[in-house]
Amino acid sequence: MHTFVKNVRAFRRHVATEPGSFTRLTDGQTPRALFISCSDSRVMPALITGARPGELFELRTVGGMVPDHRPDRPSSEAATVEYAVAVLRVPDIVVCGHSHCAAVGAMTRHEDLSATPAVRDWLARTSPAPSSVNPTTPTTPDLSAAVQEHVVRQLGRLRGHPSVSRRIAAGRLRLHGWFYELATGSVLVHRPESKVFLPL
Repeated sequence: MHTFVKNVRAFRRHVATEPGSFTRLTDGQTPRALFISCSDSRVMPALITGARPGELFELRTVGGMVPDHRPDRPSSEAATVEYAVAVLRVPDIVVCGHSHCAAVGAMTRHEDLSATPAVRDWLARTSPAPSSVNPTTPTTPDLSAAVQEHVVRQLGRLRGHPSVSRRIAAGRLRLHGWFYELATGSVLVHRPESKVFLPL
Protein backbone atom coordinates (compact mmCIF):
# COMPACT_ATOMS: atom_id res chain seq x y z
CA MET A 1 0.00 0.00 0.00
CA HIS A 2 2.92 2.36 0.60
CA THR A 3 3.53 2.61 -3.15
CA PHE A 4 -0.12 3.35 -3.83
CA VAL A 5 -0.21 6.08 -1.18
CA LYS A 6 2.83 7.74 -2.75
CA ASN A 7 1.20 7.56 -6.16
CA VAL A 8 -2.06 9.05 -4.86
CA ARG A 9 -0.16 12.01 -3.44
CA ALA A 10 1.74 12.45 -6.69
CA PHE A 11 -1.52 12.29 -8.64
CA ARG A 12 -3.04 15.00 -6.44
CA ARG A 13 -0.06 17.24 -7.21
CA HIS A 14 -0.49 16.48 -10.91
CA VAL A 15 -4.17 17.46 -10.80
CA ALA A 16 -3.23 20.73 -9.09
CA THR A 17 -1.03 21.61 -12.09
CA GLU A 18 -3.84 20.94 -14.59
CA PRO A 19 -6.99 22.17 -12.82
CA GLY A 20 -8.99 22.87 -15.96
CA SER A 21 -8.77 19.37 -17.40
CA PHE A 22 -10.13 17.84 -14.20
CA THR A 23 -12.60 20.54 -13.17
CA ARG A 24 -14.66 19.83 -16.29
CA LEU A 25 -15.30 16.33 -14.93
CA THR A 26 -17.47 17.79 -12.18
CA ASP A 27 -20.04 18.94 -14.75
CA GLY A 28 -21.06 15.35 -15.54
CA GLN A 29 -19.95 12.51 -17.73
CA THR A 30 -20.39 11.63 -21.40
CA PRO A 31 -18.36 8.43 -21.82
CA ARG A 32 -17.65 7.21 -25.31
CA ALA A 33 -18.29 3.55 -24.49
CA LEU A 34 -19.28 1.01 -21.87
CA PHE A 35 -16.31 -1.32 -21.45
CA ILE A 36 -17.14 -4.73 -19.95
CA SER A 37 -14.18 -6.80 -18.86
CA CYS A 38 -12.86 -9.24 -16.30
CA SER A 39 -11.85 -8.12 -12.81
CA ASP A 40 -8.38 -9.57 -13.50
CA SER A 41 -5.69 -7.15 -12.32
CA ARG A 42 -3.73 -7.67 -15.53
CA VAL A 43 -6.53 -6.18 -17.63
CA MET A 44 -6.58 -2.37 -17.51
CA PRO A 45 -9.18 -0.89 -19.87
CA ALA A 46 -7.79 2.66 -19.80
CA LEU A 47 -4.27 1.38 -20.48
CA ILE A 48 -5.43 -0.79 -23.37
CA THR A 49 -7.55 1.92 -25.00
CA GLY A 50 -5.66 5.04 -23.96
CA ALA A 51 -8.87 6.44 -22.49
CA ARG A 52 -8.79 9.60 -20.42
CA PRO A 53 -10.94 10.24 -17.33
CA GLY A 54 -14.59 10.45 -18.35
CA GLU A 55 -14.21 8.48 -21.58
CA LEU A 56 -14.97 4.92 -20.41
CA PHE A 57 -17.86 3.68 -18.29
CA GLU A 58 -16.68 0.34 -16.89
CA LEU A 59 -18.28 -2.89 -15.75
CA ARG A 60 -15.83 -5.42 -14.35
CA THR A 61 -16.89 -8.82 -13.08
CA VAL A 62 -15.26 -12.20 -12.53
CA GLY A 63 -14.85 -13.54 -16.06
CA GLY A 64 -16.39 -10.42 -17.61
CA MET A 65 -19.80 -12.03 -17.20
CA VAL A 66 -23.02 -10.38 -18.32
CA PRO A 67 -25.93 -12.10 -16.55
CA ASP A 68 -29.18 -12.66 -18.40
CA HIS A 69 -31.73 -9.89 -17.92
CA ARG A 70 -33.98 -10.91 -15.05
CA PRO A 71 -36.60 -8.32 -14.01
CA ASP A 72 -37.28 -10.37 -10.88
CA ARG A 73 -33.61 -10.42 -9.90
CA PRO A 74 -32.04 -6.93 -9.90
CA SER A 75 -28.27 -6.92 -10.16
CA SER A 76 -25.44 -4.43 -10.17
CA GLU A 77 -24.46 -5.66 -13.63
CA ALA A 78 -27.92 -5.02 -15.10
CA ALA A 79 -28.06 -1.60 -13.41
CA THR A 80 -24.67 -0.66 -14.86
CA VAL A 81 -25.68 -1.68 -18.37
CA GLU A 82 -29.02 0.12 -18.12
CA TYR A 83 -27.48 3.32 -16.76
CA ALA A 84 -24.79 3.38 -19.44
CA VAL A 85 -27.27 2.82 -22.25
CA ALA A 86 -30.46 4.56 -21.12
CA VAL A 87 -29.03 7.49 -19.15
CA LEU A 88 -25.51 8.11 -20.45
CA ARG A 89 -26.48 6.94 -23.94
CA VAL A 90 -23.12 5.45 -24.82
CA PRO A 91 -22.92 4.72 -28.55
CA ASP A 92 -20.75 1.62 -28.13
CA ILE A 93 -20.36 -1.35 -25.79
CA VAL A 94 -17.17 -3.41 -25.78
CA VAL A 95 -17.05 -6.86 -24.20
CA CYS A 96 -13.36 -7.64 -23.76
CA GLY A 97 -12.18 -11.11 -22.83
CA HIS A 98 -8.55 -11.91 -22.23
CA SER A 99 -6.04 -14.72 -22.57
CA HIS A 100 -5.21 -16.84 -19.52
CA CYS A 101 -8.59 -16.11 -17.95
CA ALA A 102 -8.90 -18.11 -14.73
CA ALA A 103 -12.70 -17.97 -14.74
CA VAL A 104 -13.05 -19.34 -18.27
CA GLY A 105 -10.33 -21.87 -17.51
CA ALA A 106 -12.21 -23.09 -14.44
CA MET A 107 -15.40 -23.53 -16.44
CA THR A 108 -13.62 -25.20 -19.34
CA ARG A 109 -11.81 -27.68 -17.11
CA HIS A 110 -14.79 -28.17 -14.78
CA GLU A 111 -12.59 -27.38 -11.80
CA ASP A 112 -13.72 -28.05 -8.25
CA LEU A 113 -14.56 -24.61 -6.82
CA SER A 114 -16.09 -25.78 -3.56
CA ALA A 115 -13.50 -23.77 -1.60
CA THR A 116 -14.83 -20.59 -3.23
CA PRO A 117 -18.62 -21.06 -3.23
CA ALA A 118 -19.41 -17.48 -4.26
CA VAL A 119 -17.19 -17.83 -7.33
CA ARG A 120 -18.60 -21.29 -8.08
CA ASP A 121 -22.20 -20.09 -7.89
CA TRP A 122 -21.48 -16.93 -9.91
CA LEU A 123 -19.94 -18.93 -12.74
CA ALA A 124 -22.68 -21.55 -12.64
CA ARG A 125 -25.43 -18.93 -12.70
CA THR A 126 -24.02 -16.69 -15.37
CA SER A 127 -22.39 -18.85 -18.00
CA PRO A 128 -22.06 -22.49 -19.04
CA ALA A 129 -18.66 -23.88 -19.92
CA PRO A 130 -17.54 -22.98 -23.46
CA SER A 131 -18.42 -25.80 -25.83
CA SER A 132 -15.62 -25.20 -28.32
CA VAL A 133 -13.06 -26.87 -26.05
CA ASN A 134 -13.20 -30.48 -24.97
CA PRO A 135 -12.36 -30.52 -21.23
CA THR A 136 -10.88 -34.03 -21.54
CA THR A 137 -8.18 -32.94 -23.97
CA PRO A 138 -5.29 -30.50 -23.48
CA THR A 139 -6.09 -26.87 -24.24
CA THR A 140 -3.86 -23.98 -25.20
CA PRO A 141 -2.57 -22.17 -22.11
CA ASP A 142 -4.19 -18.91 -23.18
CA LEU A 143 -7.63 -20.53 -23.74
CA SER A 144 -8.12 -18.41 -26.86
CA ALA A 145 -10.99 -20.37 -28.42
CA ALA A 146 -12.83 -20.77 -25.13
CA VAL A 147 -12.51 -17.11 -24.17
CA GLN A 148 -13.58 -15.94 -27.61
CA GLU A 149 -16.66 -18.15 -27.50
CA HIS A 150 -17.34 -16.78 -24.03
CA VAL A 151 -17.16 -13.18 -25.32
CA VAL A 152 -19.67 -13.93 -28.08
CA ARG A 153 -22.02 -15.45 -25.51
CA GLN A 154 -21.88 -12.28 -23.40
CA LEU A 155 -22.71 -10.19 -26.46
CA GLY A 156 -25.79 -12.35 -26.95
CA ARG A 157 -26.82 -11.81 -23.35
CA LEU A 158 -26.43 -8.05 -23.73
CA ARG A 159 -28.91 -8.07 -26.60
CA GLY A 160 -31.46 -9.50 -24.19
CA HIS A 161 -31.36 -6.41 -21.98
CA PRO A 162 -34.32 -4.18 -22.96
CA SER A 163 -32.36 -0.92 -22.90
CA VAL A 164 -29.74 -2.46 -25.18
CA SER A 165 -32.18 -4.04 -27.63
CA ARG A 166 -34.12 -0.78 -27.96
CA ARG A 167 -31.02 1.27 -28.73
CA ILE A 168 -29.72 -1.29 -31.21
CA ALA A 169 -33.09 -1.33 -32.99
CA ALA A 170 -32.96 2.46 -33.20
CA GLY A 171 -29.49 2.28 -34.76
CA ARG A 172 -27.93 4.14 -31.85
CA LEU A 173 -25.83 1.42 -30.24
CA ARG A 174 -23.10 -0.87 -31.52
CA LEU A 175 -21.72 -3.97 -29.76
CA HIS A 176 -18.10 -5.10 -30.07
CA GLY A 177 -16.36 -8.28 -28.95
CA TRP A 178 -12.65 -8.06 -28.19
CA PHE A 179 -10.00 -10.57 -27.16
CA TYR A 180 -6.95 -9.13 -25.40
CA GLU A 181 -3.67 -11.08 -25.35
CA LEU A 182 -1.76 -10.47 -22.13
CA ALA A 183 1.69 -11.37 -23.43
CA THR A 184 1.63 -9.18 -26.54
CA GLY A 185 -0.92 -6.45 -25.81
CA SER A 186 -2.63 -7.20 -29.10
CA VAL A 187 -6.40 -7.09 -29.47
CA LEU A 188 -8.51 -9.24 -31.75
CA VAL A 189 -12.04 -8.14 -32.65
CA HIS A 190 -15.02 -10.35 -33.41
CA ARG A 191 -16.24 -10.12 -36.99
CA PRO A 192 -19.90 -11.27 -36.95
CA GLU A 193 -20.02 -11.76 -40.70
CA SER A 194 -17.25 -14.37 -40.61
CA LYS A 195 -17.72 -15.43 -36.97
CA VAL A 196 -13.99 -15.15 -36.28
CA PHE A 197 -11.72 -12.85 -34.27
CA LEU A 198 -9.26 -10.85 -36.35
CA PRO A 199 -6.60 -8.24 -35.48
CA LEU A 200 -8.06 -4.85 -34.59
